[in-house]
Amino acid sequence: MIVATWFGCGLSPKAPGTVGSLGALPVAWAILFYSGWPWLAVAAVAATVIGILVTVVVLRRSAVKDPSFVVIDEVAGQWIALLPAGLDPILFAAGFIAFRLFDIWKPWPVSWADRKVPGAVGVMLDDLIAGGFAAALVYGLGYVMAGGT
Repeated sequence: MIVATWFGCGLSPKAPGTVGSLGALPVAWAILFYSGWPWLAVAAVAATVIGILVTVVVLRRSAVKDPSFVVIDEVAGQWIALLPAGLDPILFAAGFIAFRLFDIWKPWPVSWADRKVPGAVGVMLDDLIAGGFAAALVYGLGYVMAGGT
């Protein structure tokens, strides 16, 4: 349960998904600072695999399809969104904001994964796709900030 709630972030009475994403930020920053983006990618994959496993257990004990206290999916998606940000504070903040917007707005195929993919994979998949969309946006912003046209 500690992993599913990302050390209690998912137990927040207000906006547990946002709190879970915020809780993922210091770990992402530390990984980027000490090891670089390849290790953040490894961490995102590990969070995804572990997230699926712990979510299977939670779903067996819950009548809810996607319990709001399960935020390991937000952690994995948030880390994906931060891959192109590096340690640039503007891009890092943009990665957080973009991920939250895509996760809440749920454009297609995020909405498709949220509605149509059952079980633990479905709980995780919509956030992974939202993280991919956010990462693309952050990459584009970084390109523009670097002077690309």
